[in-house]
Amino acid sequence: MVSHDTIFTVGHSNHPADVFLGLLRLRGISAVADVRSAPFSRRFPQFDKLALSRSLKETGIGYVFMGKALGARPDDPSCYAGGRVSYARLAARPAFLEGIARLKRGARDHRIALMCAEREPLDCHRTILVSPVLDREGIAVMHIHADGRLEPHGDATDRLFDLAGVPRDDMFLDRRELAAIAFSRQEARIARRSGEIAGGNGERAAA
Repeated sequence: MVSHDTIFTVGHSNHPADVFLGLLRLRGISAVADVRSAPFSRRFPQFDKLALSRSLKETGIGYVFMGKALGARPDDPSCYAGGRVSYARLAARPAFLEGIARLKRGARDHRIALMCAEREPLDCHRTILVSPVLDREGIAVMHIHADGRLEPHGDATDRLFDLAGVPRDDMFLDRRELAAIAFSRQEARIARRSGEIAGGNGERAAA
C-alpha cells in the first residue's frame, strides 16, 4: 500500500506522450515536478516544457518546473569540484533545501512524481541525489519503471549495492553508511561535468 506521505519518481525516457501519460494515470499521479536542469529534449520534443505542460493539463495533471532548485546541472560554479558537479554541494544549497520543503508541502495535497529523463532510476539524480534526502526526511519514495511497476526506494538501494559492488551487510558499517558509499560511487559515474550539455540530463532511453 502506498502511504499519503509518498513521492514518486519517473523518467520520460523515449516514451510516446500517450504512453508516458498512461504511466502517470496508472499510478494516480496528480502533479509532475520536472527536475531536469534544462526542461527540453532534442530527441523527444513531446517532453519540451511547453508541450509537456499542455499535455499534462489536458489530462488533468499539474506541472511545475523545479529544475533550478533540484536539477543536477546548476549554473553556480561553486557546485562543481574537479570539473564535475558535487551532489553534496547541491544538497547544501538553500534553493535545494527549499525545493525539498516545497515537495513535502505539496505531497500533503497531491500525488507527486519527480520527472527527469533517464529510463533507469539508478542512472538519474532523482534517485541518487533527491530521493535519499526525501527518505531521510521521512518521505517514502517509489520509483515508477517504464513498464509501470513500482520499486520502493529501499529496493532500488539494494540494487545499487550490487551494481556498485558494496556489501549489503558489514561488521562495522550500518546500512545508511553502506548506502552512502554506494550512492557516492554511482554519483561518480553519472554526475555531469562542467561544460557538458544539459539538454534533458542525458536521455539514457534504452529500448
